[in-house]
Amino acid sequence: MADPRRSLGAGGEEEACRLLRDSGYRILERNYSTRWGELDAVAYEDGEIVFVEVRTRSSDDFGSGAESVGPAKRRQLVRMARFYMEDRRVAPERPCRFDVVEMEPLGGSGWRGSVIRDAFGLSHGAWGTIYA
Repeated sequence: MADPRRSLGAGGEEEACRLLRDSGYRILERNYSTRWGELDAVAYEDGEIVFVEVRTRSSDDFGSGAESVGPAKRRQLVRMARFYMEDRRVAPERPCRFDVVEMEPLGGSGWRGSVIRDAFGLSHGAWGTIYA
């Protein structure tokens, strides 16, 4: 029997990537695994590499999806992004950012999603000083 939370999350990620493509992003990778966890998506938009964290919520009872990405998760995302850049031999000076996509299922009528660009206000150079 499938885990309903996992199914909800997978559906949210699928729809989030569709929303990103429709918004002009080019999806480079999905579900990129590292020893620290998984990057939901890596994309390219406006000349920047974008590390995407997808948060699917069926309600805001416990806060928004973006609010659920706390300091520990941010540090984890930075670690995974650094690994990705090294693993894929992306030039370290390449501009990049972290976006969060909040997804909400609307029952039989589809999904509602929003993209929060540069969700943590981190410029590429700030990674080492803030999240080392």
